[in-house]
Amino acid sequence: MEPPIVRFKGEHRWLSNFAPVTVTLDGVRYPSVEHAYQAAKTLDPEERAAVRACESPGRAKRMGKRVTMRDDWAEVREATMLALTRQKYAQHEYRARLLATGQRELVEGNTWGDTFWGVCEGVGDNRLGRILTRVRAELREAE
Repeated sequence: MEPPIVRFKGEHRWLSNFAPVTVTLDGVRYPSVEHAYQAAKTLDPEERAAVRACESPGRAKRMGKRVTMRDDWAEVREATMLALTRQKYAQHEYRARLLATGQRELVEGNTWGDTFWGVCEGVGDNRLGRILTRVRAELREAE
């Protein structure tokens, strides 16, 4: 069995939500999953536009911490991530790379304490890794 992918950096940076890819949220194009995900936190069109205009996913992430949070965010955040992830991996280059990971476990390891989407110091739900695994299975099934 192949070893797990435990960081979405270096040769596996393409697994990161920071990777450049055009996705849409409510009919508007965003330059990365991270941009769209952070914009989805608010329903304010001006705040969404400001997040979309950020020159990097890191800046979009920081801005996403300051937007007017929508009331239902806790209920819709995972479905939002799943929908955006499906869009990313529907695109040929990303689809081929994800499928090429075979059965490897995908772990969004991090050092910044995110135990919801990833794993930090061995602790975490790894929800992004689970979403990626789900999308990979869906793609494989569709072939």
